[in-house]
Amino acid sequence: MPMISVSMFPGRTAEQKQALVREVTDAFVRTCGGNPEGVWVTINEIPAEHWASGGTLFSER
Repeated sequence: MPMISVSMFPGRTAEQKQALVREVTDAFVRTCGGNPEGVWVTINEIPAEHWASGGTLFSER
């Protein structure tokens, strides 16, 4: 059973998250095979003050 983890900033609606997990699941099944019920997707919402790139927190940009 594959497990796909998506990390993103908070702020998306429940509808957007549902569409995301549907699309990610469909893409996996389409490209790798298997059955949708066997694909697990987690969404990790990480606050901007806990995420950085290039030595700068996203909350400081």
